[in-house]
Amino acid sequence: MSRVQAVDHLVISVSDFAASKAFYSGLFTFLGFDLMDEMAEAMGWSNGNTRFWIYQADSRGKKHPYRKGDVGFHHYAWSLNSRRDVDELQAWLEQEGARIVDPAGEYYTDYYAVFFLDPDGLKLEGMHYGKEQ
Repeated sequence: MSRVQAVDHLVISVSDFAASKAFYSGLFTFLGFDLMDEMAEAMGWSNGNTRFWIYQADSRGKKHPYRKGDVGFHHYAWSLNSRRDVDELQAWLEQEGARIVDPAGEYYTDYYAVFFLDPDGLKLEGMHYGKEQ
């Protein structure tokens, strides 16, 4: 029987490739990802374990802006090494003017996270599970 080892990559379609390229390039640099490849309307990053790609939505796709609550993507979370890393991510997001929807805090027992939006309103999360070492 086949067994999943890990999530290999996530690919999202974006409405404005230039705006998303700027946002994700900064975010992934901050999170320690390296650029894998860049094409006219696609770009991907990797940290050696996870790969993340953005693609320009086609003209039909751009007519249907993302709305959390519709069928499809809800949010994507990156596991960070510490609560301090979550706080540093929030500070970086604030400096960049990103929209933070739920500030850094403990949302469940031993679950510390910050939730924010990308340029299309896709919800993203930086989180740490467990007590601080």
